[in-house]
Amino acid sequence: MSATLETFGVPQKKASDIEILKPLKNLITSRYQTAEQESYIGAINELAKLRTNAVAKNLECHESSLDVVYRYYDQIVALESKIPPSEIQIPFKWKDAFDKGSIFGGRISLTVSSLSYEKVCVLFNIAAMQSQVAAAKNADSEDEMKLSAKLFQSASGIFSHLKTVVYSALQQDPTPDLQPETLSALASLMLAQAQEVITVHAIRGRKKDAIIAKLCAQCEEMYGETLKLFQRESIKQLWDREWIPRISGKQAGYGGLAEYHQSRVCNSDKSVGEEIARLNKGMELFKAAQTRSGDLTMFADNMGRAKNCLDEAVKDNDFIYHERVPDVKTLSAIAKAALAKPTPIPEKFSTTFTDLFETLVPVTVQQSLVAYDTRKQELVSSEIGKLRESTQLLNSILASLNLPAAIEDVGGEKVPQSLREKSSSVVDLGGCEALQKMISELPDLLTRNKELLEECERQLKEEQESDSQLRTQFKERWTRTPSESLTNTFQTNAQKYRKVIDTAMSADTTIREKYESHKEGMELLSAGPENIAGALPSASSTTDGSDPAVVRLKKLMEDVETLKAERDAIECELKSATVDMKNVFLNALAQDGTINEQGLSAESLGRVFGPLQKQVKESIERQEELVQNIQEAHKDFSHAVSGAGGDREDMMKKLASAYDNFIELRSNLTEGTKFYNDLTQLLVNFQTKINDFCFARRTEKEELLRDLTQGLANQNVGSAPNPPAHHQESAGQAKSPPPRPPPPAANPYQGAPQMPPMAQAPPMQAVPGQAPPPQAPPAAGAMAPPYGAPQNLPYPVNPTGMPTPQGYVYSSYPVYTPMPQGYNPYFQQQPGYGSAPYPQQPYTGYPFPPQGQPPQQQHWPPQ
Repeated sequence: MSATLETFGVPQKKASDIEILKPLKNLITSRYQTAEQESYIGAINELAKLRTNAVAKNLECHESSLDVVYRYYDQIVALESKIPPSEIQIPFKWKDAFDKGSIFGGRISLTVSSLSYEKVCVLFNIAAMQSQVAAAKNADSEDEMKLSAKLFQSASGIFSHLKTVVYSALQQDPTPDLQPETLSALASLMLAQAQEVITVHAIRGRKKDAIIAKLCAQCEEMYGETLKLFQRESIKQLWDREWIPRISGKQAGYGGLAEYHQSRVCNSDKSVGEEIARLNKGMELFKAAQTRSGDLTMFADNMGRAKNCLDEAVKDNDFIYHERVPDVKTLSAIAKAALAKPTPIPEKFSTTFTDLFETLVPVTVQQSLVAYDTRKQELVSSEIGKLRESTQLLNSILASLNLPAAIEDVGGEKVPQSLREKSSSVVDLGGCEALQKMISELPDLLTRNKELLEECERQLKEEQESDSQLRTQFKERWTRTPSESLTNTFQTNAQKYRKVIDTAMSADTTIREKYESHKEGMELLSAGPENIAGALPSASSTTDGSDPAVVRLKKLMEDVETLKAERDAIECELKSATVDMKNVFLNALAQDGTINEQGLSAESLGRVFGPLQKQVKESIERQEELVQNIQEAHKDFSHAVSGAGGDREDMMKKLASAYDNFIELRSNLTEGTKFYNDLTQLLVNFQTKINDFCFARRTEKEELLRDLTQGLANQNVGSAPNPPAHHQESAGQAKSPPPRPPPPAANPYQGAPQMPPMAQAPPMQAVPGQAPPPQAPPAAGAMAPPYGAPQNLPYPVNPTGMPTPQGYVYSSYPVYTPMPQGYNPYFQQQPGYGSAPYPQQPYTGYPFPPQGQPPQQQHWPPQ
């Protein structure tokens, strides 16, 4: 049995063409400080194209058109999460979807300067276009019917979602199409039509009559609920005049189909009386459908089949069964099967979406990320520092006890195995020659950074002196912003970099002194295990490796190696642990309008680094117990060993200490080299900013000088004095025409060679100590300056408000001073931990930064 499928498509809202390029560009370049501002200009252009394609053009009713709107909506959602909607002051204007108005367009419209309003309207259009595409699908195609049902369910979910968010997004009364009552009615209609598509698909698929009856009964119920919503007085005037009649007709028609297919079930069960009752009810409903809709063709085929079945059933009952026909009201209700359900809003509509503003984050998020990175670096440095301090203390204790070499040297002649391994390790690492090479490279790295910083300071000084000189010369006419107010941030950053370099120089000196103090032992280790045997004094011993004291010390030395290996693993985990806080801060900003950076950072750092901090604490506690056991066991070992050579033991202690210092120096030099290289890159970036600033100031200076000199040249020198009275003719004297001048004399040089033109004066040269002379503007076709036209300089607005010529304005850079990240070994010695120059500051607890730490240990930027 066939069934007719005629569904409705919701009309779309119409948007007005507006300018979004300039407002977005101003917002991003002025409010959101980022080094990639230029890259966002292209993204803004792409966003404008997306909007034009999605809302300004008349898209065809096809799935490809849906993807255009999907991508624009996804981009709005992504942008809304990074820029609070209220920050975008663009007057979005949308017309009501159901107001046809006059021939000149819709009359009802609403303009709201909020990205949330734009998102709501675009989402409405997505649901409307989904309903149009679904309604246009071919009912004879199984795949297209499945897609139609899917789109209707998605549209129902969108309309249901919109009615819960529209008021919070607009903060005012919306147009009638966005009223909650309207959206509820549309959501119900979309769901009923999805159920109808599923029902028609089941009928054409010749499913069992019992199943079809349930589907039709559910469809009748859904259209009944939709009819109630559409007939509300507040919104019933919105709809096209045929919508409510057709909805009412479909309610009755699918009720008739339910009764018809249930009668087929009765026919199979030989329940002729109930069959006749349901067919009679079905005929009534089919007629009601035609009456309500005003369409005599609605369900006409179904009514004809039902009448044939009714006639046949009455005939069989009259001649064969003679069953009583029950009252239809006494029959059991037909069960329902709701297969159509609203689809939740997906996270992304488009499968091909790419965020145009992926790297854009608000200023508050940038600041929070910097603060989080500082807290993280302080925590990591503190924990690593505690581990290294403890390891240095442990090494110094073992070296003072000549362990583990003492328990390996019980024979007194051979080179202990641990000492041989240390010597081999030093050789593999390049020995003293490698250390000397790294130390010799430090001055070059230092000089490179000092020269960069000195050049930055020189440019700032020259620019300031030039500005002061011209201000003194022109006084109040020199109207541009003073250099002091613009270079304060540059000067502050330069001073910070200067302190960093001075601290690094002090650390370099400490490294050289430490190397010289242990150079002899390092050279012996670098010579290899074979050469150490000849340098070690001989000694005798009265015990062997089976002595209980030796066995105990060996076990403790194994525990020491295990402890060091665990600390290496903990340090690697501390350095490699990362958390992406950008999305966390962005979500907090979108939800609350502010970011509790300290609370969010503490929670994240505690979750990620808490277990590692616990491991660090347990490792240090284990070391205290381990050191106590080693000292006790060494006392027993000292009593058990007699006749040991003092010179030999001193030499082994010296070599053990030299090895520990070699490893430490190599680590510090590696980190120091990385530190200098990172600082070089930062100083290069710093110099680039200063070059841009000085170029802008130089261009501005030339423009102002040109204006001032031209003003002086055009200055009015006053009118000529009046001639004396005797120069004037008397009033009564007759005025006669002047005599005709005599003819010109013959030119004696006519035809002779002309005199050469007057030589041009040489160009003016700048005089030291004086303002540079003004330069004439270049002639047409002259070569452009190497930096391009000055009017295209991308400098932000002058924050001081002082006038500048030719529109050249600029501002100082942010106070944030980047510094080399990572574990920085360049800090001062803490007392009580041996002679190593690079211990960490004492631990003061998380999440607060260490108090009273030396300036070079401070992390950048300072909070």
